[in-house]
Amino acid sequence: MAGLSPRICAALGAAALALQGSAVAAQHYQCSLPRSAPVPPVRAEAPPRVLPVTGYTLALSWSPEFCKPRKGQRAHARQCSGRDGMFGLIVHGLWPESGRSWPQWCPAQRAPQPREVAANLCISPSASLVARQWAKHGACMTRRPATYLKVTRILWQGLRIPDFDRVSREDDLTAGTIRTRFVDANPGWFAEAVGVKLNSRGWLQELRLCYDKRFMPTACDRARFGARDGAQAKIWRGL
Repeated sequence: MAGLSPRICAALGAAALALQGSAVAAQHYQCSLPRSAPVPPVRAEAPPRVLPVTGYTLALSWSPEFCKPRKGQRAHARQCSGRDGMFGLIVHGLWPESGRSWPQWCPAQRAPQPREVAANLCISPSASLVARQWAKHGACMTRRPATYLKVTRILWQGLRIPDFDRVSREDDLTAGTIRTRFVDANPGWFAEAVGVKLNSRGWLQELRLCYDKRFMPTACDRARFGARDGAQAKIWRGL
């Protein structure tokens, strides 16, 4: 189980600054953080898999597509109702990698505190999502939920998110176009490090950003890379 020390967090912050960018203003319009949030219990869905961590994936879900069939659902009200802000890309999770497999459901001493969950609710607008990502993935990276959530915020803050509303209107849109627009906006990134997941109907579902053990961009494996560059793509704008 990898431990992320304060020294590593500081180095990660420097790496994020070197890659530069700011996702905040562009991706959660009018979102405000609560002081705390209820933390629902999470039940492990599989046996623990404790493996050495060799890299990471930051999964960014395209919220308009996720919310398309869920706008009236109470469970997704913060993300999808519009009352707590309008969301573009949101952080699905930060996942440790380990070669051909991945660590998951590692033993954890405690769940995140309500204030720790609240700190991430403008980038991951669901307390259930935050709690589950810690239990399934974060506990395999560090002993402290606050560290996992802080690392997630640092990575997010190091990104500049393209204007996907504009990108969605481009002629002959492909997965390769989406990769290129992300790379153009983020110096230090390259197309092979940007996974694009399309759903079965060709709509953008998720970006998967691949990092090495030092939290620098690295080429994705085939599973994380997702759709090939030539695949036709569509982006739902939430209308």
